[in-house]
Amino acid sequence: MSDIDTADPEIAPIKRPARWHILVFLAPAFLVYTAVMILPLIETLRLSLYNLVDNQTVFVGLSNFITLFSDPRLAANFWNALWNNLIFFVIHMLVQNPIGVALAAMLSVPKLRFATFYRTAIFVPTLLSFVIVGFIWKLILSPIWGIAPSMMDLVGLKWAFAPWLGRPESALITVSLISVWQYVGIPMMLIYAALLNIPEEVLEAAECDGITGWSQFWKIKLPLILPSIGIISILTFVGNFNAFDLVYTVQGALAGPDGSTDILGTLLYRTFFGFQNQMGDRSMGATIATVMFLIILAGVSLYLFVIQRRIRRYQF
Repeated sequence: MSDIDTADPEIAPIKRPARWHILVFLAPAFLVYTAVMILPLIETLRLSLYNLVDNQTVFVGLSNFITLFSDPRLAANFWNALWNNLIFFVIHMLVQNPIGVALAAMLSVPKLRFATFYRTAIFVPTLLSFVIVGFIWKLILSPIWGIAPSMMDLVGLKWAFAPWLGRPESALITVSLISVWQYVGIPMMLIYAALLNIPEEVLEAAECDGITGWSQFWKIKLPLILPSIGIISILTFVGNFNAFDLVYTVQGALAGPDGSTDILGTLLYRTFFGFQNQMGDRSMGATIATVMFLIILAGVSLYLFVIQRRIRRYQF
């Protein structure tokens, strides 16, 4: 007879005690997150479906969205802000993230001297307040009292200096590069941690096959850190389409000159709260915020359900 047949039927299975303490520890964080994030999000989505008519809140369905895309002034401002946001994101993807990967690769070299100092120096700007960063760079790039003209004169490039923040064709690129300077330490540290987690036996096997140096990085390390690069890319996407603070600090709520640095965050601010002669419109501001949420949701969903599945095979 088998062990199952000879087992004592009176022996009851051991029941694990309920782990109620997990809920106790999760409750504070859940309540705070619900109050700060979930409830405001639900209220924003709800507010986008209502409008103020004769001092009364009336349900209007998708009328606010139709107005946003059909009204000449609102539509022009929205598409301009969306286009600027895309440029802002592309600059971060093409400049910030590759530089972060390159810095991480250099810092992961075992024999590099002062690696700790370099990591700290590059990461420190991410800890600074955006107000400080914006104000400092406005002073540096000022054509009147800034130090950029004199510093460029020392290397014979004073002729190339221009009031970059005051020109519509260069203001957005300049603000984007300031943001890159501040936040390049984040992708650098994430990629650096991913490189350190690569098993030594994989690298030793590559060296036995004669793959060393940068060839080892391109053929061995880079495919193994693709999941981390994917995470950095989606974090960059979410962060850039939620951007507001640095543009507001450097260029103000109008995001000048001539709206050349206007992004969805600054457009949302002016529309919701009003600015100067523009009256605030809560319903239209909530509509813009809802469109921003849908754009971010679409990007995150594309990454989770399409891109991540393709790069998952590189994970250990």
